[in-house]
Amino acid sequence: MTNTGLLKNHDVEAKVFSARMILAFAGALLLLLLLFYNLYSLQVKHYQKYQTRSNENRIKVLPVAPNRGRIFDRNGVLLADNTPVYSLELIPEQVSDINNTLVRLQNLLGLSDEDIARAEKNIKGKRRFNTIEVKGRLSEQERARFAVDQHNFPGVFIDARLRRDYPFAELTTHALGYVGRINQRDLDKLEQLEVADNYAATRNIGKLGLEKSYQQELHGIIGSEKVEVNNQGRVIRTLDVTPPVPGTDLTLTLDIELQMIAKRALTGKRGAVVAIDPRDGALLAMYSNPSYDPNPFVHGISSADYKKLLSKDRPLLNRVTQGVYPPASTIKPFLGLAGLAHGVITQDTRINDPGWYQLKNVKRKFRDHLSWGHGKIDLHRALMKSCNTYFYHLAFELGINNIADMMEKFGFGEKTGIDIEEEYQAVLPSRYWKRAQHNQPWYQGDTINIGIGQGFWVVTPLQLAQATAILVNRGEVKTPHLLLSRQGAVVAGDLPPEETGAGPVNALEEERPPLPLVQARHWDIILNAMHDTVQVKGGTGYQAFKGSFYDAAGKSGTAELVGLDENQKYEDIKSSEHLRDNAMFIAYAPFDKPEIVVAVALENSGHGGVSAGPVARQVMDQYFAHRSFISRADAAGQNSGQ
Repeated sequence: MTNTGLLKNHDVEAKVFSARMILAFAGALLLLLLLFYNLYSLQVKHYQKYQTRSNENRIKVLPVAPNRGRIFDRNGVLLADNTPVYSLELIPEQVSDINNTLVRLQNLLGLSDEDIARAEKNIKGKRRFNTIEVKGRLSEQERARFAVDQHNFPGVFIDARLRRDYPFAELTTHALGYVGRINQRDLDKLEQLEVADNYAATRNIGKLGLEKSYQQELHGIIGSEKVEVNNQGRVIRTLDVTPPVPGTDLTLTLDIELQMIAKRALTGKRGAVVAIDPRDGALLAMYSNPSYDPNPFVHGISSADYKKLLSKDRPLLNRVTQGVYPPASTIKPFLGLAGLAHGVITQDTRINDPGWYQLKNVKRKFRDHLSWGHGKIDLHRALMKSCNTYFYHLAFELGINNIADMMEKFGFGEKTGIDIEEEYQAVLPSRYWKRAQHNQPWYQGDTINIGIGQGFWVVTPLQLAQATAILVNRGEVKTPHLLLSRQGAVVAGDLPPEETGAGPVNALEEERPPLPLVQARHWDIILNAMHDTVQVKGGTGYQAFKGSFYDAAGKSGTAELVGLDENQKYEDIKSSEHLRDNAMFIAYAPFDKPEIVVAVALENSGHGGVSAGPVARQVMDQYFAHRSFISRADAAGQNSGQ
């Protein structure tokens, strides 16, 4: 029996199929329209946008670092250069067996296990087509050995880069400073200055000294290289190159020959020498001993080598600007001037020196360096003989307020403004300073000690040289500086900056006004006494400058580091080197028209006139011998031309 209810209805099925076909066709047509619209949007409507994005993926702009500016001394001698440094490089994708290659290189060149480990670490951290440094600073022998077998090392080659080099090493370290690898702190500072983009390809940056102070000028302007890369980032070809602008060359006021003399004079001693031209503030020499070679810092100094520099002699300390010493008797000319200016003494004021000074109602006696004293003595002889008793009396009569006010005008207790950042302001004590630092009142005994440059008072050798320059300039202040010119544009000397087109030398471009109160004859009284100190027999600097072929003036100083009991003798402590006196000396010449001021500070070296005076003499001998040579050469040239 047949069930007719199960028979198919072909008409209904045909209608359902047709509806489905129409719906599918409409959907496909809609999708096709959307596809064409998207193609139109990509290829026509937003063509420029996607073309730019495509180029960004295909074309890369690589930064090119500029060559760093060089540094010269005042006579054109090169002090900081850029020299090629050779390194062994490897491209992993071009080396079939990296481990075996590294072992063979180690056997050939004597690479250390540390070199191999560092290379393996770098290989794992970078793409295989990037260059990896296996060993830096290859010696000439290592380069020669590899060159012979280079054909056996596919994918390995020698590359050359320019690195900073200091040919005079420790002789110029504390003036020039050095460059080192850029770290995160450097990057943060560059971001704050909004110049980080200019350092995209730079590996080193100035860390100390002039290299740091003039970093922007020495660095130059970054260049670029436009290259085409594939989808893996490998460079296919170079499309365009914009060369970098090299950094500015700097010429300094330093004379490298004077630096050499200063180093020789300080052999075996700890201390500092600074020579300055009082006419414009130009530093002719500044040397701190012991010093150190800055070149290892450029490449990255090892921990072991750095620890060697942390010795008790502190070679890392720039004693010229950061070493602090009691000025001792070198301060007496300034105190004498203060006494004259304030009317406390006159040229003819005399006191009796029995060999000691004593305050009323005070049991302690402040001793003179001559136990039997100098007898009746005036200011001129007190400076010549460095009579302590006279200046104990003068300091007491002046009072600490007048002393501090006048000494501040000579630049004590503040930075000089030299164009390197590593400088201490030292200490010019006063009532307010002692209360702030020690929460103690000022005592009369403190003032007495200040009278001979002892007690709380400490100075840097550069401060002492600048103060002496102000003294010989009769109050005119010139800011010490190391920069002479930028690529030949003189910024110190006879031409004013506005006529040279150069910018300011340093932050203190505006000089301080001359000292008030001081009369012209007061300058003469002090300067004449300093002249006789080294020119008249019996002066404390006479032996140091005896027979000099130029007319010099100066003042010695001997700073006690340990207070002696009333009946104790210096011989009781001199067996311990660290307890011996510091030797100080200031000098200038020629007396009538000073061209050079020298300040010397020697640690634990004894009497200033005996130890520090000869050091100043050696520097000044070199300066005037060189000047005399130039004068003779000029005269010979003029005679030959006639």
